[in-house]
This record gives sequence, structure tokens and C-alpha cells, in this order.
Amino acid sequence: MKKLMDGFVRFRQEVYPGMQPLFQMLSGGQHPRALFVTCSDSRVEPSLLMQADPGDLFICRNAGNIVPPWGDAQGGVTATIEYAVQALSIPHIVICGHSDCGAVKAMLHPEKLTAMPTVAMWLNFAESARRVVTESCHGCDEDEMVQRMTFENVLTQITNLSTHPSVASALARGSVKLHGWVYDFERGQLVAFDAEKGDFVELTGDAVENMPHATPKVRRASYSIPSPGVQT
Repeated sequence: MKKLMDGFVRFRQEVYPGMQPLFQMLSGGQHPRALFVTCSDSRVEPSLLMQADPGDLFICRNAGNIVPPWGDAQGGVTATIEYAVQALSIPHIVICGHSDCGAVKAMLHPEKLTAMPTVAMWLNFAESARRVVTESCHGCDEDEMVQRMTFENVLTQITNLSTHPSVASALARGSVKLHGWVYDFERGQLVAFDAEKGDFVELTGDAVENMPHATPKVRRASYSIPSPGVQT
């Protein structure tokens, strides 16, 4: 704890004075640029990764960057998503996985979680990703399985996210975009799922100009209903 408290002292004495105008502005309310759903892993720091200022990111962290499908687990993740979309009108939602994820390794081996039943129950929200990987990755070694599972889990959570009523409504209105990312902290690399290409692409300076996204194709919020035909 000493390191943490020393850090706060440095922040209060050296950092806060220069950022005081920003914090005073934020005292009037928040308008985040994105909801960032990522893993609780201590090696992943969203604000550092995105070089974001306070107020830029609305962050939700949990083991395995999981989003339970609507109705299956009404809890903190569900409430955070609902508040972000309905109260804050956040235009982007990012699901961000990462390399060497302990939760992903556990997803592949649920039999090892007998002593942690709550963790096992939580990671079960990635079961469809586990089935996809284990049934399609024949002959893969453990490292490749973990890597594939990391990517597949992000896509599974994007699907789960789309079941939330607030998100489904925003998607139909075209007021929100979904993003599926994987961060490799050893290489400093960030890749994003491109729904148009059906594949992950590296995020570089060029990609930012035409940001790939994982937003599923949904029906429009308004559409014409054909008149009933005359029956003869």
C-alpha cells in the first residue's frame, strides 16, 4: 500500500494542480466518448492504452471482459451498460480482450475451477466461444487454443451485448457502434474485428481514419409495413 499512497501524494502535489481546470469542468457532468468493457487483469490499463483523459472512458471491468446475455444475470455489468447507453448516450461500446488472459485459460478448462464455483459460473457466459474453439481447433496446441479463445470470446460478448434492450434499441436507431478489440500488451498491438471483412485487423494510424467496427447488421428502427392484400 505504501507505493499506492506515495503515488497519490505525487498526484495531489504534482499532477492535480495542472489538471485542476479539467476536473472542475467535469464536476458539472460527464460525457464519455465510449463505454470500455475489459478484463480486471492488472496488466491492462484502458486509460493508459488509449491515452485518455479523465472523463473520456466509462469503464466496466470484470474477469474475462464478459457481458452476460440480457436476462441471464441482472447485475453490475448489465446496469453499467444500461446507464451508459440510456443516461449518457454513449456512441461507442468497446469489448476489449487481451493476451495471456487467465480467465480465458480457465474458460478452456472449466474442470479446474471446482474450488472457485462463482468464477466457474461467471465464465460459463463464454461457453459458446469455448465450444466453437474446442470443436474447430483440432490439433492446436495450448497456446494457439488460448489465442483463438481470446478472439472468439470477444465476438461472443459482442453477440451477448446485442441482446440488451438498451443496446438493441440504440443499434436500430443507429446511435451506437460496437467494437471488438484484442490488446497484446507484450507487443503493444491492438487489433479490431471488422464486421465488413469478417476478420480482425490491426489498428494503425490509417485504420483510425476508417475505424473498423463489429456492429452487427440489424433491422431499421422504422420501416414500411405492407398493406394487406385483397383476398379473392
